[in-house]
Amino acid sequence: MRIDVLTLFPDMFAGFLGQSIVKRALEAGVADVRLHNFRRFAQDRHHTVDDAPFGGGPGMVLMADPIFRCVEHLRQEVPMAPLIYLSPKGEVLTQRLAGELALMPSLMLLCGRYEGVDQRVVDHLVQREISVGDYVLSGGEPAAMILLDAVVRLLPGALGDEASTQEESFSEGVLEYPQYTRPAEYRGWRVPEVLLSGNHEVIRRWRRESARRETQSKRPDLFGAQVRMEASHE
Repeated sequence: MRIDVLTLFPDMFAGFLGQSIVKRALEAGVADVRLHNFRRFAQDRHHTVDDAPFGGGPGMVLMADPIFRCVEHLRQEVPMAPLIYLSPKGEVLTQRLAGELALMPSLMLLCGRYEGVDQRVVDHLVQREISVGDYVLSGGEPAAMILLDAVVRLLPGALGDEASTQEESFSEGVLEYPQYTRPAEYRGWRVPEVLLSGNHEVIRRWRRESARRETQSKRPDLFGAQVRMEASHE
């Protein structure tokens, strides 16, 4: 998968792209992440990318022209890549949405700054707005990293064990069951005996019920949605 990131601060991605699963995915050719500073597409000698908002108000707004020129340049290589704008106004990123995006051959991510982008970019260039949560960040770069991590780890070959992505929180609409490792007893606290039984069917049922209890306790909103979905399939 090719992912083009449009940002005024490409250096922010250096540490993120050079570590862990994303780094391995890049080295293996599973993902190809390219960073583009759209400031270089500004036409004036000062490479201006922002200006004061029409109508007055605080802050600055990213101008349409440098972004349009950058995207039009990239579309010569990836004409079908949807442009995603990381925005608090967008649909909230979920595991299901990450899985949907992971099926696409290419993506473009636009990182906003300041008071946002000229609305004409959203109206005539952006195919999708995505939010990583109901809070405000200084810019779209951290949000883009979250989306990148969520999507890249789902690509075939990104993880050593493909089954692990199927058992994680949210993959089946519930939180993940509790996990334990050695030693079996630590400071008087023992691992549940069922996990030491060797009976895989009993362990599977325990994990399923534990996941449901975790979800009901910590995320009742998810639990209610899961119950309604199960009821609709009966």
